[in-house]
Amino acid sequence: MIRGRAPQPEAGQVSALVAEAEGHLMARAHIDDAHREAEELCATLPWLTSSQAEEIRRHYVGRRLDFTRRMLRSTAERAGQLRQEYEARYAVLRRSLLRRHAACACAVLVCALAGGTLAGMLAR
Repeated sequence: MIRGRAPQPEAGQVSALVAEAEGHLMARAHIDDAHREAEELCATLPWLTSSQAEEIRRHYVGRRLDFTRRMLRSTAERAGQLRQEYEARYAVLRRSLLRRHAACACAVLVCALAGGTLAGMLAR
């Protein structure tokens, strides 16, 4: 380690930090979208008083963010389910491939031994 330099973070730490930053940016974008949509909704209702418009904005943003949370949780749960399904299928395929390779190796070995034996018998 060079003197005076901070240790470099590991690749896993960097990935985790990038993912966390991306998550914060996505959350901020959803919040900003919800506020923008609430403003657009209130703009179409010019007869609302300031307090009524503020109440609708607050309610809309809350509902919109609740919906976004539910959708993200649902997506994450489904991703977890798919991951388990794919990992199970991969394990089955891997075992099957290993069995086939072992059978082929045995067949090649038997052929090689039989050929050697036959060659030895013919050489006598």
